[in-house]
Amino acid sequence: MTRYTYLGPEGTFTEAALLKIPGANEAERAPMANVQQALEQVRDGLADAAMVPIENSVEGGVTATLDAIARGKQLQIQREVLVPISFVLVGKPGMTLDKVCTISTHVQAWAQCRLWVDQNIPNAEYFPGSSTAAAAVALQDESAPFDAAICNPLLADRLGLPVLAQNIGDVADAVTRFVLVGRPGELPEVTGFDKTTVVIPLPQDHPGALMEILDQFATRGVNMSRIESRPTGEFLGDYFFSIDVDGHILDARVADALKGLHRVSPGIRFLGSYPRADRRESKVPRHTRDEAFWAAEQWFKTLVP
Repeated sequence: MTRYTYLGPEGTFTEAALLKIPGANEAERAPMANVQQALEQVRDGLADAAMVPIENSVEGGVTATLDAIARGKQLQIQREVLVPISFVLVGKPGMTLDKVCTISTHVQAWAQCRLWVDQNIPNAEYFPGSSTAAAAVALQDESAPFDAAICNPLLADRLGLPVLAQNIGDVADAVTRFVLVGRPGELPEVTGFDKTTVVIPLPQDHPGALMEILDQFATRGVNMSRIESRPTGEFLGDYFFSIDVDGHILDARVADALKGLHRVSPGIRFLGSYPRADRRESKVPRHTRDEAFWAAEQWFKTLVP
């Protein structure tokens, strides 16, 4: 039986993302305390794949995932899932909004509801939680060191916790992007609306170092949809870049760009090519389409018999 891990406990947005995968409802699903644990289960062969959050439309990249996927044994993103995000504030039995002093939730959820909290419960203290679901589940225990929790509406209903406020997110149309991560293997087929993710260490800190990386994409007409810098942890000022680009590694322009990047930064890590969840087709300039690369190759062969 297929075994998946995910950022738990049950009732998280991550579990909701996992259940969008065909067959996941019948598979074995194991919630993990954090992203690192979920991915290590895959690396160690104890799980077939892990579902983890990687990007939010409000807060940007999920740093825990960006760091965990960039280090350790090679992993490969198999697909992505987009989940609309909405939040409710739940309390202990008998709690009312005006009595709330402490609130627990995941740091990403807290950041997405901070304005609402400041406006409605300005003196509330934040109590960090490992996930939105963990905070809500802990609230069932009367000894929980906080009065309320921010979680998703379905979990609040499942647990039977009193809802003190609904739709408390600062951005109504917030979306979180999740990725299903497995061990390196067969690549998904080219679809025409693909995405490729890479991690590129900055090999040397000097003027124009980042431009050398970006030029590899720009000169080949490869569009970047996301770029974020993260510290390697080795020493102060040492960074890697986590990048998403439009296209598949089997597209000539993307393949050529990755070859160029390897010359600039031999430590580049390929994290997979997979279909975009929004099915948006890449806009490719005529001179960077596969047929243009093929024609150029054939022309060059005529010069060197």
